[in-house]
Amino acid sequence: MTALWWQACVIYHVYPRSFQDTNNDGIGDLRGIERRLNYLVSLGVDAIWISPMYPSPMVDFGYDVAGYCDVDPCFGTLADFDRLLIQAHRRGLKVLLDFVPNHTSDHHPWFVESRASHENQKRNWYIWHDPAADGGPPNNWISDFGGSAWEWDGTTGQYYYHAFLKEQPDLNWRHPDVRAAMYDVMRFWLDRGVDGFRIDVLWHLLKAADFPDNPPNPAYRPEMGEMHRLLQLNSTDQPEVHAIAAEMRDIADSYGAKGQGERVLLGEIYLPVDRLMHYYGGERPGVHLPLNFQLIDTRWEARSLATLITDYEAALPPDGWPNWVLGNHDRPRVATRHGQAQARVAAVLLLTLRGTPTLYYGDELGLSDVAIEPSQIRDPRELREPGLGLGRDPVRTPMPWDATENAGFTTAKPWLPPNADWPTRNVARMTDDSQSILTLYRRLLGLRRDHLALSIGDFVLLNVEDELLAYERRYDAERLIVALNLGGQPHRLQLPDWARDSRLLLSTIEDAALVEGGAVLLRSNEAVVLEAR
Repeated sequence: MTALWWQACVIYHVYPRSFQDTNNDGIGDLRGIERRLNYLVSLGVDAIWISPMYPSPMVDFGYDVAGYCDVDPCFGTLADFDRLLIQAHRRGLKVLLDFVPNHTSDHHPWFVESRASHENQKRNWYIWHDPAADGGPPNNWISDFGGSAWEWDGTTGQYYYHAFLKEQPDLNWRHPDVRAAMYDVMRFWLDRGVDGFRIDVLWHLLKAADFPDNPPNPAYRPEMGEMHRLLQLNSTDQPEVHAIAAEMRDIADSYGAKGQGERVLLGEIYLPVDRLMHYYGGERPGVHLPLNFQLIDTRWEARSLATLITDYEAALPPDGWPNWVLGNHDRPRVATRHGQAQARVAAVLLLTLRGTPTLYYGDELGLSDVAIEPSQIRDPRELREPGLGLGRDPVRTPMPWDATENAGFTTAKPWLPPNADWPTRNVARMTDDSQSILTLYRRLLGLRRDHLALSIGDFVLLNVEDELLAYERRYDAERLIVALNLGGQPHRLQLPDWARDSRLLLSTIEDAALVEGGAVLLRSNEAVVLEAR
């Protein structure tokens, strides 16, 4: 196959508040990302996705957008972004932006107009509803951050809907003017040269038109968070959303058709695999990559992973390209979930599966969730439902660059504290360590570039036994074997006859793994990549 850039690439997710501060206010900024582009090139990634940088009151740290076509002053200016884009492209890096179409800030001029009166021309740009017969909310829908998803507006005597915070009113995507305005936002950034978007909560965009109650969740437990008390069958994932995804795809594809370079759309969608697949499209194509978050939540053992991978591959539509996400700005880090030793094994898994991987900043350093003191909590999710472990601050802490004050992130007080082990777990220190997880990531990314079998080759499951997971990646005559020991005991993996004379390309452990007698001896918590000869 001839791969498109977004099929062979590795995407690196930058949370801008926490990447690099250059103006000494304790908050990362666009110039900070520009300053660290050479690091990203040396790491070996191909594209960066930047979480929201738009003007915002920062109630939800950028996901409450008050203006879609500018940059918040805390991150810099539009000129700063243009310079970042130019410098990234000069280095061969693609740039994706976070597009937040489901909701705006309540400070957005559109909502200010909408709530002004029933007669305002933008009234129906948002979702307004009369009270229920008892004067309460129109239905039982729950905000993803807990509490009713409906907020009373005393000025106009109606409720408005917010899937998240009350400061984040949902747009009415059934209104043609909303769609037109948001598509113009996409064109604004694509015209500037942006290479694509990660579309925030795509499956939320449309709600059932008659607003029926959501049914109770029989599996609900309080520690899951209040949003899970109901099944979001009527407030998300409506069939008509796929027409919107197709319209977004048409816009992205039009730039490639005009010879302006292939653009890509990633969709944030937390749904079971069978429903996730619909977002690839049907008669009309949907988003290029409906993001696949299964590795974040699955049981970390061989049979569960094998089933997950093969079921996902089998479910893909004929033209659907797979993708894998190991961590993000909303979920616990991989090193916290599985420990430092298995974080190295997970790195091999992420970067050797078929499809496009997304790497979350700091995971290449083995960062763990950072303990946040109560006085330092910033995340509204944690503030609204404290003590459940749902807060996102622990995974959004500053990137540790070196052993200087505040880990080289800022000379001011950082907006969140850095990882406690930053004097040793930082880019500068780990770059010089031939056995660090950072060095492992660099080697893996280099291996992926040098061997097309790892990026675009076929996937064949070879072995699932006890704590062992092994699979083949094949492209033309090249055949590689990836073997993962997901446990704390050594194991012997018998190789297929065609791979008896394989040579070791990479191991996660310092001493070379032993390949002899047609078998590889895997030590505890070891992963290897072999090349058949």
